[in-house]
Amino acid sequence: MIIRFLTYIILTIGLNLIYHSQDIHFSQFNLSPLNLNPAMTGAFKGDYRFAGNHRNQWSSVTVPYTTYALSAEKNHCLTPPLSLGIQINQDRAGDSRFNTFQINTSAAYELKIDSIQKFKIGTQIGYTKKNLDYTPLSFDAQYNGTIYDPFASNQENFNSNSNSYLNFNIGLGHFLKVSKKLELQSGIAIYNMNSGRESYFQDNQIGQQPRLAIHTIGSWRYSEKLLFHPTILWLKQGKHQQTVLTLQSEYVFENFMNTYRSVIAGLSYRNKDALFLNAGYRLDSWQLGISYDVNLSKLIPASQLRGGFEIAVIYIINQSPPKKIIHRICPDYL
Repeated sequence: MIIRFLTYIILTIGLNLIYHSQDIHFSQFNLSPLNLNPAMTGAFKGDYRFAGNHRNQWSSVTVPYTTYALSAEKNHCLTPPLSLGIQINQDRAGDSRFNTFQINTSAAYELKIDSIQKFKIGTQIGYTKKNLDYTPLSFDAQYNGTIYDPFASNQENFNSNSNSYLNFNIGLGHFLKVSKKLELQSGIAIYNMNSGRESYFQDNQIGQQPRLAIHTIGSWRYSEKLLFHPTILWLKQGKHQQTVLTLQSEYVFENFMNTYRSVIAGLSYRNKDALFLNAGYRLDSWQLGISYDVNLSKLIPASQLRGGFEIAVIYIINQSPPKKIIHRICPDYL
């Protein structure tokens, strides 16, 4: 009943909040867990997880949009069901070098239902600072009727070039082992619940738009060597929404005790926007992901089909000793 109630509250808030800019997000959302859902804090097998993400976008259209993210998590803090994490996001966009710096602390509490399923309730509290530079920008008032004069007054009265506000995010995650071959991770999250004010004018009535995210990440073991990972993500922020469908395949070279080697390849589609290819490699505690967006929207004449390049790295530390496998030798006469 508690889980159903929390799910209802999150859905109700997410669909009825008055939305007022879009958040930082990555194409490889499964490799940026704390940007996907606070409930993903500690959603891994091990003791510590470190993640790094970098995205470079629209380099063929304007000054490239660059995004960085770093996160660290610790499982089983204070009490076994509690996980803690910290995340830093940095984004710079356009001619004005519009910069967004964000730091979030997160916590997730685990509710184990039985041997095949569990829930996680997560929260994030943090701080965002945004600033821009008006100097590289040009204004109509700087055209004298014949030429553009960059030294002329732009006749604008800017009150500030920076702003900051607090962040509050919540999420719910569901982890289900359907069978020996199929596992599902699903969740729903709301970011920017407090709608922090981000206007640069005195009235400051423009609020940061809450973002609703609903997602499912699957893992289906077709055989000992071949796995498939279908995923779906739906985002809504203000009037904007997007759906991302992904299908990845993973071929395992070796999986024995603490040794794991595999390659990953996949294709994703973001509705009315882009098609992107992704590839990856897993080496024991390391996972590397690379993707490239091919733009399919009306921006094609300017973008020339180019979108964004992205790279992600995850490293997990597992301090638990490996399980000992005891081999018994049968006598020859059996």
